[in-house]
Order: sequence, then C-alpha cells, then structure tokens
Amino acid sequence: MTIPSDKAGRPRRRWYSVLGPGLVTGAADDDPSGIGTYSQVGAQFGYALPWPLLFSLPLMAAIQEICARIGAGTGRGIAQNLKEHYPRPLLRMVVLLLLVANVINLGADLGAMGAALALIVPGPVLPMTIVFGVASILLEVFVSYQRYAAVLKWATLSLFSYFAVVMLAQVDWWAALKGTLVPDFHFDADHIMALVAVLGTTISPYLFFWQSAQEVEEQHRRHVKPLMVSPRTAGAELRRIRVDTLVGMGFSNLTAIVIVIATAATLHQAGVTQIDSAVEAASALRPLAGELAFALFALGIVSTGLLAVPVLAGSAAYAVAEMFGWREGLGQRPREAKAFYAVIAVATLAGVGMNFLSINPMRALYWSAVVNGLLAPPLMIVTMLIARNPKVMGKLVIAPGLAFWGWVSTAVMTVVAALFLLS
Repeated sequence: MTIPSDKAGRPRRRWYSVLGPGLVTGAADDDPSGIGTYSQVGAQFGYALPWPLLFSLPLMAAIQEICARIGAGTGRGIAQNLKEHYPRPLLRMVVLLLLVANVINLGADLGAMGAALALIVPGPVLPMTIVFGVASILLEVFVSYQRYAAVLKWATLSLFSYFAVVMLAQVDWWAALKGTLVPDFHFDADHIMALVAVLGTTISPYLFFWQSAQEVEEQHRRHVKPLMVSPRTAGAELRRIRVDTLVGMGFSNLTAIVIVIATAATLHQAGVTQIDSAVEAASALRPLAGELAFALFALGIVSTGLLAVPVLAGSAAYAVAEMFGWREGLGQRPREAKAFYAVIAVATLAGVGMNFLSINPMRALYWSAVVNGLLAPPLMIVTMLIARNPKVMGKLVIAPGLAFWGWVSTAVMTVVAALFLLS
C-alpha cells in the first residue's frame, strides 16, 4: 500500500490527521455539565440566548489556540510555565480553584451519566455511577496514550446525537436564527447568572490546561522537540494547531447552540422553565419530542460524559503534577508516574463520592460553571502574559492579531465575572 504524497514527494497527511487535541478539547466542553447548563438556558429563556455561544466562538478559539501554542512552543503545560515564571501563591490559588471546579464537574457528570443510563436500562443509579467512575480510572491509567487519544478523538462523534434531537423537535427556525444572530439581553440577575454560566462552561480553565498538556503529549509521542527549540518546524505545526482548534471549538459551540434550541422548542414551549438535572431535561423530552429524541438525548449524556470525565480528571492531574514537579503524562506507565495517576483516581473518586451527598445536581452544575467563570479571568491574564513573553516563548510569541482576540476574550470574561459579583 502506497502512502499519498504531495508534489514535493512528502507524505500527505489525511484531512482528519490534523484533528486531535483541539477537537477532543472542544467536544469535552459539551459534557453533561455543559448539557445541563445549555438545557436550563433553553428551558428558561427559550430562543433568546443562543447568541452568547456564537459570540463566544472567536473568543474561545483564540484563547484555546494560545494555550495550545504555549504547550507546543515551550514543551511545558500551563501550570509548569506559571511555576517557572510567576509567583508561587498565584500558582497554588489557580490549581486549588481548578481542583474544586473539576471535582464538582466530575461529580455532576458521573451522576448524570449514571442517572441517564438508569433511564434507558432501569436500575439503581449509584452503582452505575460508581461503575462509570472506576471504568474511567482504569481506562485512563492502563490504556496506552496513543490508543486512548484515538478513542477520545472518535468519541467526539457522540455529539451528533444532539443534532438528531433538534431535527425531531418542532423548532421555530426563524426565532432560533434570530436568537442566535441578534443579541437580546437584560441586565437582571437571571440573565447575568445565565451569561456567566454559559461563558464559564464554554471558556473553562480545565480546557486551557488539557489542550496545552496534550500538545506536549503529542510531542513526546512523535519524539519531536518543542517548537521554540526547532523553530523551522513551527509553521506547519502552528497551522495544524489553528485548524484543529477552530474545528474543535466550532463543533463544540454549534452543538451547544443546538441543545439550547432543542430545549427551547420543547421544554420552554411546554412551560417547563426549571430543570433540576440534565437527566430531567432528557425525561421531559419524552412526552414532548418522542421516545427517539429522549433516547438520543440520554445516550448523549452518557457518551459525552465518557469523553469529558478523562479530560476533567486529566487536566487536574497535569496541573497538580506540574505544580509539584512530579513526573506526568498519559504516555507514562503507571509505575513511572504514580502520583500523576493517583490524582486522576482521587479526583474521579471524589466526584463519585459527591453523589452520596444531598446536593442538587443542577445547582452543582451551575455553580461549577460559575466557579470556572470567576477563575478564568486571572488565569487568562497570566496566560496572555506568558504567550507574549519572549523569555518564555522565544521567537514564537503570539502575533498581534491573535493577541488582540486573546485580550478581548480576557476582557469579556472579566466584565462578565464583575457583573456577576455586582449582581
């Protein structure tokens, strides 16, 4: 079998080979936590609030590309760069808040997965939640990075279930298009809370750490040096990062818009304006959109959770390991990076443990998004400083155009967080 080549005789990469960390990062953003948030927004506000997801796309893509460039350029993750170039108290605060938000996310996601499966295959929820948590740990710890990365990449196809759901709903497409393209916002507590939750879900700190770390993992897998050490290879790699990130974030936000529209067309139209869990959103769809839409929505919760749980636990492990200088990486064998894998296990089990407490899952989901929304601005400021610092990035400091969008993204998240605190 011959490998296709270009005119210069170099092996030609298949179109999907450029998709990897960016695609997985974007898809993992639509986890059960995100699904719950988007469902609540659709149920509460109808077609009025899909527009923040379209508005946030260039902001999200810019900051994620910057994080990926930091990882690929320096060969180090976000936390390690923070450790080497900025005050330690800042690093400890960021990692602590990230752990809190991630454990809440993990608990909500695992609980939603167990409850969603129980809707399809009747049975007790807690045992199913435990099985999902243990299975996620075992897969992340004992499956080789190359194989696991491929699994995560193809798992992104699970998001197409929500596109099927919206086609089964009776959507007012004119109202949906207007709500997506024309901003409609009121400066009251409910709208501000919803905006913080949506942006805190789409522009999330755990995604910064994950994509940056995965670029480093990819370098280790391919046995290549950081781009600042071998700048001649930077052009092609930076183009790959841009395409990968744009596709991943575009897919992520389009799916989120679809979920808002689907729940607006069903739950909101039926007078259901308060959702207590992502699973309740699936259940409410059954009499309104039919058995097929219900089943697809519920299966989507399970499948996206299987994609997101490793990302949440893994991003926490990368941050903690980089803070303490431990050996890290999913490409390492368990005995070579015991502490790194221990953080993955402890964070996941802590998430499982949350489901034994009397915590309203939707409140947990919402407040997790709010914690992310408040953590994002200071972390984004430091990330921008890293990306523009020649001492860190060498000749690969980000260009003014990308820096502009990165600072706009940072400013927007700062204003939104301030509005929330003032409200």
